[in-house]
Amino acid sequence: MSVSLNALKNYVKVPSTQNQAEDTVLLHVSHSNLKSRFAELRFDLHTTIANVKEKLRSHTGTSVESMRLQLFDDIGSKLCDLAEDYRPLGFYSPLDGYRIHIVDLDPTSLSAGGWLEDTSLIEKYEISEDSYNKRDDTFRKFKEKRLAEDPTWTLQKEMARRRGLPVPEASQPVDDDHMKDIADGFKVGDRCEVDPGGKRGEVKYVGKAENLAPGFWIGVQYDEPVGKHDGMVKGTRFFTCPPQHGSMLRPDKVKVGDYPERDPFEDEDEEI
Repeated sequence: MSVSLNALKNYVKVPSTQNQAEDTVLLHVSHSNLKSRFAELRFDLHTTIANVKEKLRSHTGTSVESMRLQLFDDIGSKLCDLAEDYRPLGFYSPLDGYRIHIVDLDPTSLSAGGWLEDTSLIEKYEISEDSYNKRDDTFRKFKEKRLAEDPTWTLQKEMARRRGLPVPEASQPVDDDHMKDIADGFKVGDRCEVDPGGKRGEVKYVGKAENLAPGFWIGVQYDEPVGKHDGMVKGTRFFTCPPQHGSMLRPDKVKVGDYPERDPFEDEDEEI
């Protein structure tokens, strides 16, 4: 293998940080009119300050003529002004992590007064409700048309259809008597077990919970502190139990029967 190929092979094998040219520097950039800093930018130490300004102009919008540059170290102390456009950046000995601060001298600059960051300063287009209703190319008209064709239409179904995906079925509304037939088999005081998980406890509430969702619910006090509350949910007290022992569940998640409280030592081998 030739010397040049060996050199290339060794270059590829070294860590990526060593592949970076030694004549570049990674600098932070800040601006007198902006609160946020720009991401770190890499500069060639041989490039002139004039070219540095041109690169910064493309990032900030500040004209080269209105730009004064200052160099700060990594602890925020000002080191010098980058005042001579013909000098290379390396003349000022910047190190990785230092910061170039741009002072915008143009009082009419686009960035002056926060125009590039404060969106509340931007004049927004507004349209009256009557004018909006008269237009035929709005989402409102599109939605009305789709619902007239299909009362079960949703935007989710529309996007699935356009992407060639299975169209989701419309969920059935839950009525006030949802799961009443199952709840009729429960009474307060029943021992119970909750699926999944096999957590055991006692039925403390049977009935509706309108602040949760329509239909019937079962309130359970667990034997162990594996619940979510003390019987109060969203400001309504359905029952009372110790903290972290209570839970509200749909009737199909609860089974009643002979479910005694578990012995915490029942799985241990008897001592012989």
